[in-house]
Amino acid sequence: MPVRSAALATAAGAALLLAAPAATAAAHDARHVTESVTVDPTGRIAADGSVTLSGTYRCTAGTGPVFVSSSVSQGDPSVRYGIGGTRAVCDGLEHRWINTGTPSENALKPGAAHVEATLLELRPMGILPLPSFHARHGQDVTLAQG
Repeated sequence: MPVRSAALATAAGAALLLAAPAATAAAHDARHVTESVTVDPTGRIAADGSVTLSGTYRCTAGTGPVFVSSSVSQGDPSVRYGIGGTRAVCDGLEHRWINTGTPSENALKPGAAHVEATLLELRPMGILPLPSFHARHGQDVTLAQG
């Protein structure tokens, strides 16, 4: 009988170990997203040509300053216009970012566009800070007048 009980206990323990990673992996992934950046589906073009883009970001503490930068392209994907930069607060919580910039005159019009947002840290390495990417996200958006 003791051999049978030991075999049952071993089998039950093995079954728990096999099942546990699948159950905890999904919860672990959802709870521990520490580095991300998103882009809102609509950006704005003001009458003066300035463009405002926005979204959310989440990051953990770094050793140097962290920024959310954004760029937009319309028509030719090889031509991108930088639209501002926002200093990020890397405390593990989700925050909003809003960047505004004015590309060259009449470069962008209301309509379909593609935005890329980057969460970038400038890490001190010797004399010069080196860029370290935390997250990047590209998304098709609509640029609306206003």
